[in-house]
Amino acid sequence: MNQAQTTYVIVGGTSGIGAALAKQIRADGHIVHIASRQTGLDISQEQSIYRYFESVGAFDHLVITAGSSAPAGKVVDVAIDDAKSAFDTKFWGTVCTIKHAARYIKSAGSITLTTGMLSRKVVANTYTKTAINAALEAVTKVLAKELAPIRVNAISPGLTDTPAYQHLSDSDRSKMFSQASEQLPAGQIGSPQEIAQAYRFAIDNPFVTGSIIDINGGALVS
Repeated sequence: MNQAQTTYVIVGGTSGIGAALAKQIRADGHIVHIASRQTGLDISQEQSIYRYFESVGAFDHLVITAGSSAPAGKVVDVAIDDAKSAFDTKFWGTVCTIKHAARYIKSAGSITLTTGMLSRKVVANTYTKTAINAALEAVTKVLAKELAPIRVNAISPGLTDTPAYQHLSDSDRSKMFSQASEQLPAGQIGSPQEIAQAYRFAIDNPFVTGSIIDINGGALVS
């Protein structure tokens, strides 16, 4: 066995950013465990999470890219049950995942969460997603102190071409991406492969912890 091999767990690694990251890490010869609803892990169910990490055992790095669709709309229109359901998946699902994974992560390891630019980009009709991402960014900093020497960081992506938008027609998706590209200083939206590089930086740099890493093409300054 390659002595330089490390073991990664990517929750949400069957599609989008998580899948791109898993492919890059495997290409370097490391061990990657991928977990998602497709593989039988439901992060909204604590017992499912507990059983999963018990089966994996000790490992080096945890990455959580699993998320949820959050209801859009004004606060007077959004059904609170729908907002709570989104919190149960992305916020509480992330917290429960870390709770049970932390027992198995090696002391030189890391945890990398996923938030999103809406945590700090003020956009009307997005209060649910904004609140979830902002809460996760606050928790990231607390856990970086609490779980040290395990490092804890969060990646905050901007608009990225992932299957999250597959519900849109090809023309509507192309129009949305084109309009967004014109407004961004970088002149383009993100690809899963580009966003994955931010996770690799957070994982590989031993001096990075308690950080929120923005990778959004300049969305926060546009």
